[in-house]
Amino acid sequence: MVEITIRKRQREDAVVTQRKFFKKTARGKVVKVIRERYLRDDVPCGIEKCRECVSTPVLHLPFSGAVDHKLFPNGHFVLPDTNVFLAQMDLMESNHFNVPIILLQTVLEEVRHRSLPLYNRLKALMKLDEKRTWMFYNEFRSETAVVREVGETPNDRNDRAIRVGTAWYNTHIFLARPPIRGQPQPILPTVVLLTDDVGNRLKAEKDGIPCSSVRQYVEGLPESAQLVDLLSVGSESIEPTVAAGRPPLYPEYLSTGALMAGVKAGQLHQGHFNANQFNFLEGSINVEAYSKPILLIGRENMNRAVQGDIVAVEVFSEQEWKAPTNEVVDQDSTLKNDDADESDEEGERVHVDEKVLRTEIPSRPISEKQPTGRIVGIIKRNWRAYVCHIDSTSLNSSTTTSLSQQTVFATPVSRLLPRIRMRTRQAPALLGQKILVTIDKWDITSRYPEGHFVRALGKVESKEAEQESLLLEFDVPYRPFGKAILDCLPAKGEQWVVPPKRDDNPIWRDREDLRQLDICSIDPPGCQDIDDALHARRLKNGNIEAGVHIADVSHFVLPDNPMDAEAAARGTTVYLVDKRIDMLPALLGTNLCSLRPFVERLAFSVIWELTPDATIVNVRFTKSVIASKCAFTYEEAQIRKDDPHQQDELTDCIRLLNTIAHKLKAGRMAAGALNLASPEVKIHLDSAESSDPIDVEQKEMRETNSLVEEFMLLANISVAQRIQEAFPQTAVLRRHMPPPKANFERLQDILQKRRGISLDVSSSGALAASLDKCIDPKEPAFNTLVRIMATRCMLSAEYFCSGSVSKETFGHYGLASPIYTHFTSPIRRYADVLVHRQLAAAISYCPLHASLHSKTHVERMLDVVNRRHRMAQMASRASVEFYVGLALKARAVKSVSLGAGKVTEEAFVIRTFRNGLNVFVSKLGIEGLVTFKRETRFDADNYTFTIPSSGVGGEDVEIAVFDKVVVSIEVEKDKNTQRGKVKMSLVKPVDSSDM
Repeated sequence: MVEITIRKRQREDAVVTQRKFFKKTARGKVVKVIRERYLRDDVPCGIEKCRECVSTPVLHLPFSGAVDHKLFPNGHFVLPDTNVFLAQMDLMESNHFNVPIILLQTVLEEVRHRSLPLYNRLKALMKLDEKRTWMFYNEFRSETAVVREVGETPNDRNDRAIRVGTAWYNTHIFLARPPIRGQPQPILPTVVLLTDDVGNRLKAEKDGIPCSSVRQYVEGLPESAQLVDLLSVGSESIEPTVAAGRPPLYPEYLSTGALMAGVKAGQLHQGHFNANQFNFLEGSINVEAYSKPILLIGRENMNRAVQGDIVAVEVFSEQEWKAPTNEVVDQDSTLKNDDADESDEEGERVHVDEKVLRTEIPSRPISEKQPTGRIVGIIKRNWRAYVCHIDSTSLNSSTTTSLSQQTVFATPVSRLLPRIRMRTRQAPALLGQKILVTIDKWDITSRYPEGHFVRALGKVESKEAEQESLLLEFDVPYRPFGKAILDCLPAKGEQWVVPPKRDDNPIWRDREDLRQLDICSIDPPGCQDIDDALHARRLKNGNIEAGVHIADVSHFVLPDNPMDAEAAARGTTVYLVDKRIDMLPALLGTNLCSLRPFVERLAFSVIWELTPDATIVNVRFTKSVIASKCAFTYEEAQIRKDDPHQQDELTDCIRLLNTIAHKLKAGRMAAGALNLASPEVKIHLDSAESSDPIDVEQKEMRETNSLVEEFMLLANISVAQRIQEAFPQTAVLRRHMPPPKANFERLQDILQKRRGISLDVSSSGALAASLDKCIDPKEPAFNTLVRIMATRCMLSAEYFCSGSVSKETFGHYGLASPIYTHFTSPIRRYADVLVHRQLAAAISYCPLHASLHSKTHVERMLDVVNRRHRMAQMASRASVEFYVGLALKARAVKSVSLGAGKVTEEAFVIRTFRNGLNVFVSKLGIEGLVTFKRETRFDADNYTFTIPSSGVGGEDVEIAVFDKVVVSIEVEKDKNTQRGKVKMSLVKPVDSSDM
C-alpha cells in the first residue's frame, strides 16, 4: 500500500500563500474573499537549455535572447510592464518587433482587468508562432510571489511584483550559467524591464535592475525608423509649447465618481455620441429620458467626443433648447487651411464655429427644437485603429528621401470622425496610400486628437487595400482560421458522409429519415452556403404538410471548443460584393453543412400540418437526415412555377409552398406587419477572376423571394415559442422595439405639407395602412421612396436574452409578432447556432450546455453578436457603395468614349438644406449631396429650396422634398487625401455645375 504523508504548512507562510480581496455582490453586499495559492519552486523560466529549471518547455525563448540592440550587445530579453501593453500594443504586434518577450502573470491579469479588448489582443499575440513570447507564472513561484504591504496600493504592489520578477530573471540567468575554471567568462544576456512609468524606472535603477523607456529602447533597434511611428503619443505632446496663460479650448471632464453620481441622480444622462454626417459642428445623443435626441452644437459642447463614445451629457434649461441647423458644413473644406504643426490663437480657433453657428435662424418653430446640452465626461472611449489618408497640404516636406519627423493630418475615411494629428518620419512615402492610425489622446488645449501610425494598407483605390480597409473600418475579423480551429473539423474532411442508417449509430439516434421527401432549396445565384430547404405535400385528410429543413450546424460545432469560440467572436458571415468572410471554415459552410442537392445531409427540421387556409394544426421539431432533390435560384424556381407544362412533383411542391406563402403573408399583413423597403442593387462583375464592376442595377424581387421569406419567418416564430417555453430565463430571442413617435415627426410633416398625406404611426398596423395610401399616380416609385424613408425612422432589431427584459417587450414591431428568433441560418449567424442548441435540448435530443443556462453568459454573447451583426451590415453597404463607385467610373469612361458626356440619372430630393439638397438615386441605391456656393433661398417650414434666376427676365427655380430631378454623377478624387467620393450636380430642372 502506498504511504501518504500529510505535511502541514507553517502558520507564518499563510501571509504569502493566501490572497485576500473584497468583492461586491449583485445585491450590493461587500464580502471578503480568501484564495489559497500554492507556491512552487519549479515554475520554468522558459529560456532554452536552462540548467536551473527542471522541465524545459518545447516552445522556449532563445538561449542568448536578441543580440541586435545597441545598448545590449550581449543579448537581452524584454519584460514589459502593464502600461506598455495598454499603450503600445501596436508596437508589440508589429512584424518588425521580434524581440523575445517575457510576459509576467501579474501583467496579464492586470491587462485583463483594465481592458478586455487589449487582453484578447495580447492572448492572440502569445499564440503567434513568429512572436517569441513566454508566459511566466510569477505569482506561483516562491521566489517571485509578493504580498501587498500595509498602505501599499494595488498598482504599487503590481509594479513591485514586476520589478521582483525582472530581478529574479537576471539572477536566475547568472546562476544557470556559472563561470567554469579555465574557460572564458560566460556571456550573460540581460532581462530589461520596459516601462514608461518614471517612478517605476527610478525604483528599478535604485535596485540595480536594467530598465528602459519604450522610446529609448525602440531607438536602439535596427528597424527603429519603422517602429518609432508605431509609438503611442502617451504623455508626449505633438503640440509646440503652449503659450502661457492661454485658455483651454475645451472644458475639463468631471471625475468618474461625479459622472456616476450625476447619472444615478438623474442630473446627467448617459448615451452613445453620434456625429452629424452633414455638419461636423453638430452631434446628438439618444437617451431614454427624452423622446428626441439631445442636441450638441459646437465643438466646445461636443467636448472631444468621438463617434461611438459612451458619454455623460448635461441638458440645458428648456429656454436654451435649439433646433438642428439646416446647413451642410463639411469639415475638409471648412478647415482646409489649418496647420497641423502650429497652434492657432484661441480667437482664430472658434471663428469658424461661431460663423457657422450664427447662420442658424433664431425663430425656428418650437416643435422643431429639441433638448440641447453639453458633454461633461467620457464614460467609455470607442477609440480604435481608423483607416485614414495623409493630407498632402499638411506636409512640410514631400521629398521621398526625407526622413525628418513631420506632424501631419490623417483624414479618416469616415466623415463622422475628426482629423487626427500624428508625427511620422514616413509621411512622403505614405501619400496616396490608405493607412491605419490609432488615437492616443485629446487634450483640452488641442483642437484635434493626437495619434500614431500603425501600418500602411496599400495604394488608394487598389482593390486589395480598399477591401482590407473596409474590413478594418468595420472591425470585421478576417484572419485565416488557425490550426486549433481546423482541428475541430471532422477527421475525414471532404470525404465525410452521413453513415448508413443503423440503430447503433449515434448519428442516427433520434433522427428522422426524411430522404424520401421532395425537398428543394431556393437561393440567390451562386449561393454555396445553402442552409435552408423546403418541402410541401398534401395529406390524406385534406391538410398540407410543409417543412423547413435547416443545416444541422450544431452537430459539427460543439460548445466550448476553439471553433465554437471563433464563431462566437465572429458572430456572423460578412457578405461583400466580390467575397465572403465566413463565420465557419469553408469545409462546413460550403460543404458538409450546406444542403447541396443529391447528397445526404444532417438537418434540423420544423414540420407543420396546415389547413388549406394556412392555419397551423400542429408543429413538430426533429433532427433529421435529408437529401435535397434540387437547388434552384429564385429565377429558376419562378420560371418553373409559372410554366404550365411543368407538372412534376418538385414543381407541384413549389406551387403548393407558394400558395401557402401567399396566405401566410396575408395573415401577417392583417395583423399589422410592415412592408418596408431598402435600396438593394445588383453589381455586374466583368468576371469572377477580375471582379471588375461593369454596371449596376436594382435587384429584382420575385414571388419566390417572398415564398422563402414567409416560411423562414414561420419557422423562426415557431422555434421562438418552443425555446421560450422550455427556457424562460435564457432563451435567445430577437425583438424589434416600436420606434418613438418623435422619429416620424419630420416625415409626417413633409408628407402633409408636400403631398397632403397623413401618416398614422399609432401602431404598426396603422402605419402599414398609411404607407399603402402613400401613392402618387404620376410617380410609381413614390411609394417605395416613402417606405425607404419610413424604414430609416425605425429602431434596429436586436438579439436579447428572454430573462433580461419584461415579456411585454418581446415583440417584433415590423413583423407584428409577439415573439421571434433566428433559427434558419446557422451557417452564417452564431445566434442561430445557440438557438439550435436550445431547441435540441427543448425536444430532449441532448442536454443543454451549462453556458446556456447562465443568463449573464447569454447576455454577454448576444452583446457581441449584436455588435458584429451591425458592423457586418455596414461593411456590406460600404462594399456595395465602393463597387457602385467603380461601376460609375467604368460607365463614365464608356459614356465619354461614345460621346454621350457625363453619367446622368433620375433622383428624388429627400432633404433640403440652406445650401444644398440631399438626393436619392433609386436605380443605383445611393445618396448624394448637391451643394450650392451662390446665394439661394431656403424655406425650412415648407421644405423648399429656391434658386434665384441668374439672368434678366428669367424665372426662379423652386425644388422641394419628393421632387424628381436629374443629376450628373461622377467619382472624383480629393486632391489632398486621394480619397474618392461621389460628386453630384443638378442637370434638371436647372444646371448647377457653375453654382
